Amino acid sequence: MIVSWNTTNACNLSCRHCYRDAGARAEEELSTGEGLGLIDEIARAGFKILIFSGGEPLMREDIHTLVEHAAERGLRPVFGTNGTLIDAREAARLKKSGAAAMGISLDSVDPGKHDRFRGVTGAWRQAVDGMTACREAGLPFQVHTTVVDWNYDEIEKITDFAVTAGAAAHHIFFLVPTGRGADIEAESLRSERYERLLERIMAKQGQVNIELKPTCAPQFMRIARQMGVNTRFSRGCLAGMAYCIISPVGNVQPCAYLDISAGNVRERPFSEIWRDNPVFNRLRTMEYGGGCGTCRYRKICGGCRARAMYYHGDYMAEEPWCLYRQSLSVQKHE
Repeated sequence: MIVSWNTTNACNLSCRHCYRDAGARAEEELSTGEGLGLIDEIARAGFKILIFSGGEPLMREDIHTLVEHAAERGLRPVFGTNGTLIDAREAARLKKSGAAAMGISLDSVDPGKHDRFRGVTGAWRQAVDGMTACREAGLPFQVHTTVVDWNYDEIEKITDFAVTAGAAAHHIFFLVPTGRGADIEAESLRSERYERLLERIMAKQGQVNIELKPTCAPQFMRIARQMGVNTRFSRGCLAGMAYCIISPVGNVQPCAYLDISAGNVRERPFSEIWRDNPVFNRLRTMEYGGGCGTCRYRKICGGCRARAMYYHGDYMAEEPWCLYRQSLSVQKHE
């Protein structure tokens, strides 16, 4: 099971798609002591992987203390970072603290395109330098790419770049319109391109020796099965099932893009929120509406619950951009 802790809202970039609308540090972010206690609760709840994310997690002065405690509690501490603050000294310090892997964002092989998307000139160069620092320190890293209409045609090129850079994986995030991402909703992929890109990613998986993982596109599980591609994953959407996030101020949500609070860790232990909250328990029923509810791939896919919420106002509604569901609907009415 995986939990992502948005350790801070502070960030040194201004990404156009940021779900957290990060920038300035949020008031009343969890303190070091509260963070250490939260880590204890995460371990108590049975989670295995703790993602330190943000904002930019490396802007927390106590981040190494938190990572060290997570490792001591038997968790696997990993990061979601823009990579711009990682130099040789920081990479070595992270490894010594117990960080197991770094996820570094790179949205294009073109520095200018990446920098415009991330809102700061030079961000591409700094991210790539961060990858180099990790590689030289022996700290595993993977590349994270947010896919939208303008970089749709270069995803395989980014995969090739990740291989050359020494990455262990390339995870491709499909835009979900939340936070600042709602302002660029028109740039998100629709049904046909959504499906075609998933097919391309699965085909590319057979050509490279690093892991390719579409995220916020749970239909990849169906497509992998249809194409005969082996994957270590057992389900697409994990929100509320084997994954959740914790905000900088302690609010627990099913996923980063599903902005529904299931409780606050300052008011109730995280382990109890995870076990008992009605939002999580409803998600675990898999009693979805529309085509998702009758789909033969319901248990391995699950549809994107955050997109269902954005477009239908109900996180248990059907996934709006699923081409397979749409094709079944057409067959049904022919």
